[in-house]
Amino acid sequence: MLHQLLSIVDAAYDRASWHGTNLRGSIRGLSVRQAAWRPSSKRHNIWELVLHAAYWKYTALRRLTDAPRGSFPLNGSNWFTRGDNPDERTWREDVALLDRTHRSLRAASARLSSSELARTPAGSKVSNFALLSGIAAHDLYHAGPLPSRPDPYRSPPRENFGPCDAF
Repeated sequence: MLHQLLSIVDAAYDRASWHGTNLRGSIRGLSVRQAAWRPSSKRHNIWELVLHAAYWKYTALRRLTDAPRGSFPLNGSNWFTRGDNPDERTWREDVALLDRTHRSLRAASARLSSSELARTPAGSKVSNFALLSGIAAHDLYHAGPLPSRPDPYRSPPRENFGPCDAF
């Protein structure tokens, strides 16, 4: 069961799969300008989605390993403001943070036994299995709208959005 779950986690993040673009693929090749573009003042930009995904991978890793809170490299939680003063170096560092956090979560997950997979970690309301399948769902939830997201720096907005294009 662990092998199948890790395949789902991999497909949602950075492996080829039938469902289309995964999270990593949806941000591949984006410039800092594209990542910082905000659809409106009250909406998150792609850069902030990257850090949001990194934070929740960190939270899942912390729960899997019983690590103490407060070790995420950025101050705050859940959403982090980025893009007001975009610079390429910081954008690349934040994408690297997402990659490192995913790899750490993946490695810790691969070491779980069947009984650990079924265990509900301290501070969580769900089992490790549900936590990891939720991370995959979270990656795809945020990856889905990104390729079709209107971006004046990538392509003109499409006129007709389908139900899967809402963001």
